[in-house]
Amino acid sequence: MRKIHWLVTATLVAAVSACVTINVYFPAAAAEKAAAEFIDEVLGDAPTAPAQAPEQAPPRGDRLGAVFSPIGVAHAQADIDIESPQVRAIQSRMAERFRTTLEPHFASGALGFTRDGRVEVRDAAAVPLAARTAVRQAVAEDNRDRDAVYREIAVANGHPEWEAQIRETFAAQWIERAAPGWYYQDASGTWQRK
Repeated sequence: MRKIHWLVTATLVAAVSACVTINVYFPAAAAEKAAAEFIDEVLGDAPTAPAQAPEQAPPRGDRLGAVFSPIGVAHAQADIDIESPQVRAIQSRMAERFRTTLEPHFASGALGFTRDGRVEVRDAAAVPLAARTAVRQAVAEDNRDRDAVYREIAVANGHPEWEAQIRETFAAQWIERAAPGWYYQDASGTWQRK
């Protein structure tokens, strides 16, 4: 009888300890830091980096649930890696395009950062007629690279579901790191001058 009781107890302990769910929260502070590093490389001499917010702990209720529930929940903080060859190749193309084509048009007010992490021709009349086609093409190429880099960072970090959050983080950092006088869209989509 003792052997049966011990066997049942051991089986229950093994079953309960096997029921642990791991939740990996989106590491917002790490994403902001990675976005700032990426953007500084693209823009070159960027404004001073803003102070970073501290990492937030997972909600306390879930930690208590892990103690009082037969199915525990473990929390993990991930880091954001932007060192993959694909991400670095995109970054290099974007930096070259910015220096050779886009930068003067941000300064003139012709281009601006959108609220979704892209670039848009805000005022085509501010682009000389002879350069309009080249600028529109550069903007289209830059937006393809932006879409690709947000997706690639999410995939390279093992969390393709983070793409929207990475895009949102980058969008805020493009605006934060824009030079004075550059245009950006606010949350409502209205153009503002920094």
